[in-house]
Amino acid sequence: MQNLKIASAQFENRSGDKAYNLAVIDKLSAQAAQKGAQVIAFHECSITGYSFARKLNREELLELAEPIPDGPSLQKLKEISKKNKIVVLAGLFEKERDGRVYKAYVCVDSNGLVAKYRKLHPFINPHVLPGNEYVVFDLLGWKCGILICYDNNIIENVRATKLLGADIIFMPHVTMCTPSTRPGAGFVDPKLWKNREKDPTSLRMEFDGLKGRAWLMKWLPARAYDNAVYAVFSNPIGMDDDQLKNGCSMIVDPFGDILAECRDFGDSFVIASLQAEKLTQAGGSRYLKARRPELYSNILGQAHQSEQKVAWLNDQKEKE
Repeated sequence: MQNLKIASAQFENRSGDKAYNLAVIDKLSAQAAQKGAQVIAFHECSITGYSFARKLNREELLELAEPIPDGPSLQKLKEISKKNKIVVLAGLFEKERDGRVYKAYVCVDSNGLVAKYRKLHPFINPHVLPGNEYVVFDLLGWKCGILICYDNNIIENVRATKLLGADIIFMPHVTMCTPSTRPGAGFVDPKLWKNREKDPTSLRMEFDGLKGRAWLMKWLPARAYDNAVYAVFSNPIGMDDDQLKNGCSMIVDPFGDILAECRDFGDSFVIASLQAEKLTQAGGSRYLKARRPELYSNILGQAHQSEQKVAWLNDQKEKE
């Protein structure tokens, strides 16, 4: 495999404003391509916006969602990819003809849809159904997978995607800066965002502390390291509905080292060159070969009642 240049982007999306969000995706894709990137990845629901969807009823959600691959946003992504000569990954809500709605993330090139993934653990809206399969696909000579946001917190999903052959896992998120049972978690005051030019230090301290980046660093490098994969993490910056998000879009190599990270407050991206030799040099490659599944296949495969509690969403529902 030849080296692959991937960009991970971040921007402040507008809730429900697909035209605006796609225009930003177009702009950043063009800029990344000019700097040599072959692929650019955007955050979860980067086309539609995310957090506001918790307030939508079924009819409103169906109005927002689109069929894939025939919807207008996919056609626009194809146009963006062809014009800018770059592969684009972005997220939106998907609807089927029977009215089922999913959280989707797509990979699009100049010919159209390359891959589609449905979030396995959605929670933003009760009308969004979970996906039921992993996705691994070929992209410019590399094997790639996709896991959306919370899917990456269930460690079995990352390992399963790796075992299916993925050497790169795209990890689009809308995360951090929300309440949780963990110490130090919580919302970041939107006033800090409005005052970011006069007082960037206070905002950066909140973004980089336990509400944000410090929590991310507890687990994201480990997912890459344990599984000998490149992790392409994308996250919005700024206000997503009424919640402030801290960006930190980054690319992590199979050693768990950060190759590149967005560190400003504007719409931006970073580029890293992925090298195939790291996939076998990293310790995770050896750990995978040393596994003894006969010891734990029955344990890991035990049936159980899946339960998912998200503190900030439960609090919101109680208030409403």
